[in-house]
Amino acid sequence: MYVVIVYDVGVERVNKVRSFLREYMNWVQNSVFEGELTKAEFLKVKSRLKELIEINHDHIIFYSSRDKKYLGIENLGTPKADTNNII
Repeated sequence: MYVVIVYDVGVERVNKVRSFLREYMNWVQNSVFEGELTKAEFLKVKSRLKELIEINHDHIIFYSSRDKKYLGIENLGTPKADTNNII
């Protein structure tokens, strides 16, 4: 599945969240990651993020689609990074 994660977390937790998400997804913009995940990876990511954030102060949104081709993505300006190079 193709997943986009948008987060707004306290400054003291930003690096932990970003470092963790970099293991699985592409960092496309400040507080935004996207990439292909298996269902098991998606569950693992959500579970770990739940541990990293303060549930009463932080907010994370998960957008998912069966495939990137079903997602209408448009860019304006210069992207932060090429999202086609994930290991």
